[in-house]
Amino acid sequence: MSLIVKICGLSTPEALDVALDAGADMVGFVFFPASPRNLSLDAARLLGARVKGRAKKVALSVDAGDDMLTSIVAALSPDLLQLHGKESPERVSDIKARFNLPIIKALAIEEKGDFSQMKNFAAAGDWILFDAKAPADATRPGGLGRPFDWRLIRGAIPGVPVMLSGGLNAENIEEALRITLLPAVDVSSGVENAPGRKDTGKIREFIRIAREAHFRATSDRVVSDP
Repeated sequence: MSLIVKICGLSTPEALDVALDAGADMVGFVFFPASPRNLSLDAARLLGARVKGRAKKVALSVDAGDDMLTSIVAALSPDLLQLHGKESPERVSDIKARFNLPIIKALAIEEKGDFSQMKNFAAAGDWILFDAKAPADATRPGGLGRPFDWRLIRGAIPGVPVMLSGGLNAENIEEALRITLLPAVDVSSGVENAPGRKDTGKIREFIRIAREAHFRATSDRVVSDP
């Protein structure tokens, strides 16, 4: 199975076009005012129209209410909703039923104990995204460009598709895939030259190296299996 690559936090036509041309499977758009990647609804409408079915559109929100989610869906027409806040399994189920869209639920990972609720979220949503836990004084969720100990999630597959995020870049993606063996990756700050400013060269490089690394990791696994 080929690797699924998601480029998140896209905010300009140039970066979006490069991600699409380079073969991204998912393109993510952020709707969270505290983020340097936050999009207005008008900007999202224009960017979403450029995708034209070439990749899955993902709308990322953080503890958004139904009215905000309704506005996001109307503007972007996303293929998936990514919930990156403190949404409960019940809230995830409610959003999925209300909007009839697949859900990516982000879970912050720092230690083994952080997996305690994984089964509940796996039952409620469609994807689990593993991200690094934000520092205690952070104003935004997520790893904020920091990786976590990837060994924690090796073999921790909850019965739904799983995606790796948090501090990934072209320099560490091969090691991340070798350790986790996960089928999907998500990158945002790792393809930027400043917070919220995507670097088109880094986007191309990340997608190329990630696909090559996945091929080697899966080939090595096949060879090593008895």
